[in-house]
Amino acid sequence: MTLAKKVADRIRRWPKERVFSRFDFLDLGSTAAVGMALKRMEDAGKIRRVRRGYYDRPRTHPLLGTLKADHKEILAAIVRRTGMRLQTAGSNAANELRLTEQVPARIVYETDAPSRKLDLGDRNPIQLKHRPLREIARASESSRFVFAGLRAIGRTHITPERVAHLAKELKPEHRRLLLRDLRYAPAWMHPHLRAIAAGEPKSRT
Repeated sequence: MTLAKKVADRIRRWPKERVFSRFDFLDLGSTAAVGMALKRMEDAGKIRRVRRGYYDRPRTHPLLGTLKADHKEILAAIVRRTGMRLQTAGSNAANELRLTEQVPARIVYETDAPSRKLDLGDRNPIQLKHRPLREIARASESSRFVFAGLRAIGRTHITPERVAHLAKELKPEHRRLLLRDLRYAPAWMHPHLRAIAAGEPKSRT
């Protein structure tokens, strides 16, 4: 099987929304050879370039037409390529956890890499803000996500209803991780996190 066919076969096996770069095929051949294979597929309309060096398979919606690449898939591909660490910033985490209906004006992630804006073409750039590695790497990703959301809401606005919502929405394994990672959260969060982990209907302080 030729390199081009191996690359195409792997892409077909992936979910269509996955974003990838030539570095996802290093086991198949050199970056130059893989890059040429991807360029030929792009020219043939089989894949599209979503930003320099990154591709996906075009997806269409019967009403919306061609869909944009998911920014999370783009970030996942960048993380695989660079090895940098990311975590969703507070207001974005609160919105994704449905702790608030307020939609942040910007998409912000914290990273152990240098701060910069990530240009995604015809959409608002993603802001990457540097944060020391020790503050990102200690707790599990799911726990850090909850910590960020609660921190954005603020201790005076964490209601029993919001705690019950998280207890219901989080996967059991993620609730268990909250207890394991309790030491990495501010002390004022501890009662709320214990209630979420226990699946209790309200927070007990």
